[in-house]
Amino acid sequence: MTPKAIVLLSGGLDSTTTLAIAKKAGYDLFTISFNYGQRHKVEIEKAKIIAEHLGVKEHRIVNMDLTQFGNSALTDSIDVPTHRNEEEMSSSIPATYVPARNTLFLSYTLAYAEVKKCDNIFIGVNSVDYSGYPDCRPEFITAFEVLANLATKASVEGFSKFKIHTPLMQMTKAEIIKKGLSLGVDYGLTHSCYDPSITGLACGICDSCLLRLKGFKKIGTKDPLKYR
Repeated sequence: MTPKAIVLLSGGLDSTTTLAIAKKAGYDLFTISFNYGQRHKVEIEKAKIIAEHLGVKEHRIVNMDLTQFGNSALTDSIDVPTHRNEEEMSSSIPATYVPARNTLFLSYTLAYAEVKKCDNIFIGVNSVDYSGYPDCRPEFITAFEVLANLATKASVEGFSKFKIHTPLMQMTKAEIIKKGLSLGVDYGLTHSCYDPSITGLACGICDSCLLRLKGFKKIGTKDPLKYR
């Protein structure tokens, strides 16, 4: 029987590369995206397109309203940081951090995985070229995997042992892009910007855009996205 994998798919560069890696590994693919009130919700539309393009069996979109809590530049009236260098990005947890976001995302994904009788969860977190988020670190993923195998009927009764795969964890943005291109990823379908225009054009100056552009530049390839 072909093993199943659920991939957290934001519509961004990292999650799309992760989906391509899981596809190459031969899994039957299921994807999950989250509409949580983010200002860059254009990524949800991109995720739908990417899921169809890569032939996933089922794509779920979960609605949750994290604007109720706010306290993030992605879910509140807080300015998105721009024009920052890498030292500034890594000096502290940025305003674009959404409180407990990956904990919530993985919890929903775990529920989906248990229902689908799927042991494998893929998430495109990264601890090298990233914006300082505490829920992107290896320690967090290890702890959540332990939790997953303590908190579910499937694991307690011995039907499943959940594994959280993080294939990008130790890769630079350039290495991620290079890997994706080798797998045929069309990065023109993705969206990375935290503060896009009304029409969905990337700003080119937020942390996410700058890290993305740096990655493409490092491998000598043009980013297919249009920037405003």
